[in-house]
Amino acid sequence: MPTPLTFDALKAQVADGSIDTVLACLVDMQGRLMGKRFHAQTFVDSAYRETHCCNYLLATDLEMATPDGFAATNWASGYGDYIMQPDLDTLRPVPWLEGTAMVLCDILHHDTHAPVAHSPRAILKAQIARLDAMGLNAVMATELEFFLFAKSFEEIARGGFRDLEPISAYNEDYHILQTTKEEGIMRPIRNHLYAAGIPVEGSKGEAEAGQEELNIRYAAALDCADHHTIAKHAIKEMAWSKGHAVTFLPKWDAGKVGSSSHVHQSLWRDGTSAFHDPDGDLGMSDLMRHYMAGLIAYAPDYTYFLAPYVNSYKRFAKGTFAPTKTVWSIDNRTAGFRLCGAGTGGVRVECRIGGSDMNPYLAQAVMLAAGIRGIEEKLDLPPPSSGDAYKDAEAADIPQTLRAATETLRASTFLREALGDEVVEHYLRSATWEQEEFDRVVTDWEIARGFERA
Repeated sequence: MPTPLTFDALKAQVADGSIDTVLACLVDMQGRLMGKRFHAQTFVDSAYRETHCCNYLLATDLEMATPDGFAATNWASGYGDYIMQPDLDTLRPVPWLEGTAMVLCDILHHDTHAPVAHSPRAILKAQIARLDAMGLNAVMATELEFFLFAKSFEEIARGGFRDLEPISAYNEDYHILQTTKEEGIMRPIRNHLYAAGIPVEGSKGEAEAGQEELNIRYAAALDCADHHTIAKHAIKEMAWSKGHAVTFLPKWDAGKVGSSSHVHQSLWRDGTSAFHDPDGDLGMSDLMRHYMAGLIAYAPDYTYFLAPYVNSYKRFAKGTFAPTKTVWSIDNRTAGFRLCGAGTGGVRVECRIGGSDMNPYLAQAVMLAAGIRGIEEKLDLPPPSSGDAYKDAEAADIPQTLRAATETLRASTFLREALGDEVVEHYLRSATWEQEEFDRVVTDWEIARGFERA
């Protein structure tokens, strides 16, 4: 497949005029790309070393508001600068935008040049470094689910986000006829992302009208998160260019299934799966069993990072393929964790808790931290759940609201030790702000329910 651009190749394409714009992007707390468009000559002359951004970019909400309560940056300190340092290994063409290349940036403190601890890429890199010290590396894959709509973003906004009409009229799970009708959007998404060096494997219809899934080949953890973030951004841009809206909101309609982002994960050592033991039960090594035990034991602590908004929790409902219990199973989609590839060299665990709105850097980081803790503590993996996990009365629940997930995060000694108090407190403020904003709103449901009858 195509490889991302080398810096020398970029300079050559800038010289011949085929690339005239470079996007220098950081990943914000919400997992979005923020940054600058450089004239390509300026980038190859100087900006490839570093550029700058306001430090509020890692302390905003979805609306780009600047809530108080963040220790790292605030009105009292005057909102200074961070350094954006391009990671030249992430240079790539952007085939869906004319004459454009992209690079992802790491975020550094302006005075010390040290990484900003609460930057999503830095959080994931810290857990990767812990694994490296153990002689291990993580291989991950995420599934991107989303809905396509008949109208454009602009039309839907003008209509007050009401009467939303998906691009199709019926459940299109694995449906070739219906997805043929959508190839005008999905084919460019697959092909352009592949040409940008994102190892796209394919796409399919998902289990609802207008719902799509994009599958990207597994990769090293940081690469996986990069691929996910760029793909999500690209899907929005390409759908917009075709006059259609797309949403990664986990639950846009109470009567329809939600959108997830399942995360497949395994650990490797010297090119060999450290999760596989041909003599182990189900082909699982002791290390894998300890890792999975950590994932399960600490799932309530880290759920916020897999479900960061009020809406995220509307997805957790029985009979919808979204989990409600922190149990594992063998190839059973009703559980929070599914063992895949049992008895084979590809044995791995799939976490099914994360929603389509998760930040993949944060989600992967906290799961790696939980798995590492399980290995360190040699936790015992409980027996697998069987049958309908929704009906397992003895199984622990996934936190059912943002408020509950915030409190488990606040009380998590494990995450404070793994991520640091500074990082936990930073994201706690993001969580509490999201709840405060929601609590201020009077919803259509409240008005319709109580306008006359209350």
